Amino acid sequence: MTSARKLVGRVRFVGTGPGDPGLLTKRALDAIREADRVYYDRSLPQSLIEAAKELTGDEGKLKLIESSPSDQGKLMAAAAREGENIARLIVGDAYPNRLAKIEIRAASAEEARFEVIPGMSHAQAVAVYAGMPPGEVRTVIDIDDIASLEPFALADAVKRGSLTVTADVSDLSSLRDILLAGGVSGETAVAVTGDATGETEYTTTSSVDTFVEAALGYAGQVVLTIGPGVEDRLELAWWESRPLYGWKVLIPRTKEQSGVMSERLRAYGAIPCEVPTIAVEPPRTPAQMERSIKGLVDGRYAWIVFTSQNSVKAIWEKFKEHGLDARAFGGLRIACIGEATANAVREFGIEPELLPSGQQSSEGLLEVFPPHDPILDMVGRVLLPRADIATETLVSGLTERGWEVDDVTAYRTVRASPPAAEIRDAIKSGGFDAVLFTSSSTVRNLVGIAGKPHQRTVVACIGPATSDTAIEFGLRVDAKPDNASVPDLIESLAEYAVELKQRLAEGPIKTRRGQKVQGPTALRFR
Repeated sequence: MTSARKLVGRVRFVGTGPGDPGLLTKRALDAIREADRVYYDRSLPQSLIEAAKELTGDEGKLKLIESSPSDQGKLMAAAAREGENIARLIVGDAYPNRLAKIEIRAASAEEARFEVIPGMSHAQAVAVYAGMPPGEVRTVIDIDDIASLEPFALADAVKRGSLTVTADVSDLSSLRDILLAGGVSGETAVAVTGDATGETEYTTTSSVDTFVEAALGYAGQVVLTIGPGVEDRLELAWWESRPLYGWKVLIPRTKEQSGVMSERLRAYGAIPCEVPTIAVEPPRTPAQMERSIKGLVDGRYAWIVFTSQNSVKAIWEKFKEHGLDARAFGGLRIACIGEATANAVREFGIEPELLPSGQQSSEGLLEVFPPHDPILDMVGRVLLPRADIATETLVSGLTERGWEVDDVTAYRTVRASPPAAEIRDAIKSGGFDAVLFTSSSTVRNLVGIAGKPHQRTVVACIGPATSDTAIEFGLRVDAKPDNASVPDLIESLAEYAVELKQRLAEGPIKTRRGQKVQGPTALRFR
C-alpha cells in the first residue's frame, strides 16, 4: 500500500497596485483568498491590509515580514514544500521592485513553485488617476536605477516624451541635482504625486527648480511626472476632482447600516468615519408583536405601513420565527416611507402598493394615503410596526382618515457607548468636514455621547423631521435632499460641496466673525 503523496504549495508574488483595493485583479483576489499565509512589508498601505483581512477571513494569516529579502524567499519556498500556499503582497507591480526581485530569485533558487501576478504600477496609476497620460514615448525609472543611466539620458527622455520617476521624499533633493546635472532644464514642468490612488492622494505642479519645496509635507514614496503630460492635468484629473474629495465625513448610524453609506461616500472621494450612536434591540416584551403577527395571518389588517428598514427586518424575523414567508402578506396592502424602506420590502419579492409621491416622510405618505371607506374597505385597521420613540404624526393622520391604527413597538433604539476620546475631540473641534444625520435619534444620540459638532462642520439631514431635531439642538442644516434616501442625502452633500468650491474660486469667504478666509481652509467656513 503506497502512502498518499504530499501536495506541494505555491508562492504567489502578488502585485497589489499602488493602494486602491479596487485595482486588485481577479487573479490577485483569488491568490489572497486561497492563501494559507499572507506576507506583507511595511510599505503596504493600510487600505490593502484591511482588504486582505476581509479576503482571508482570518487576521492571523497575515504576517509582517521582518527578515531580509533573500531569507524571506527561502522561508516562503520551504513553506510551499510543506504544502502551504503563500501570497506575498507587493506594492505596485512586482518586477520594478528591487527587493521583490531578490525574493523571487531566492524562491526560484530553492526550486519553489511560484507565480508572479502583475499589478498596476505607481507610474501607471498616477498617469490615470492624476490625469497625466504619457505622450508617444514614456520612460519609467526608479531612483535606484538612475545611477545606471548614460549621461544626459534623462534630458533625452524628457525631449522624447514624459519621464516618470518613483522616489522616496528623502531623495528629492538629490533627484533634482541629478536631473539638472543630466541636462534637464530647470523650467521643465514637474508634478509630484503622493499616496497614489489613496484617500489622500495629492498632486502639486511646479518645475525642476522648485519641486522639492513644492513637495514639503509629503511622506513616503512619491511619483514625479516630468515634461509633457503635466499640462493635461487640469483637464483630465478625476480622482482628486471628485466632489467630496478629501472630506472627512462622520456617519453616526448603527453599525449594520453604515457600510452602504461608506461605500457611496468613498465613490464621491470622501473619507468616511463610522461612529455607531444607536443600537437596535428587540422590544422589552414580545406580546404586542406576537399579537400583530397573528393578526396578519388572520386577516385583521387592511394595510401595513413600514417606516424604516428596521421595521421591515423586525417583521420578517418574526415571520421566520413562526415558519411564515411572504405568502402571509396575501391580501394585505403595503405602504412604505422612502425608497430605501421599499427596497427592503422588495428583497422579499413583494412590491409595495403605496409610497409618497413627493416628500419622503410621514407627511408625504399621509398626502397620498386613502381615507377609510366603510363600504369598500371591509377591514378598517392598519398595522404600524416601528421604533419605540417614533413621533405621533403618522398615527394621528391615519386616524383622521378614518383608520384604526395598531401602533406597535417592533424594535427599540438605544444609545451606544461613547466613541474614543480622539473622535469626540474631532467632533467638537471641527475635525470633521461634514456629518450625515439619517434620523432624529442619530442627532440626539450623537450629541448625547460625543457633544455637538463644531459650527464649521457641514450638517446634512435626510428629511424634515431629522432637520427639525438638528435645529432644536442648535445645529445649522446645510444640505437636505428632496427624497429621504441615503443616495439622495449623499448627493445633496456633494452638490453643496461643489457650490462651496465654486464660491471659493470666486474669492475669499467671510466667516461669521467677518474674517476673510482663502485657500482650502475656507471650505470649512460658511
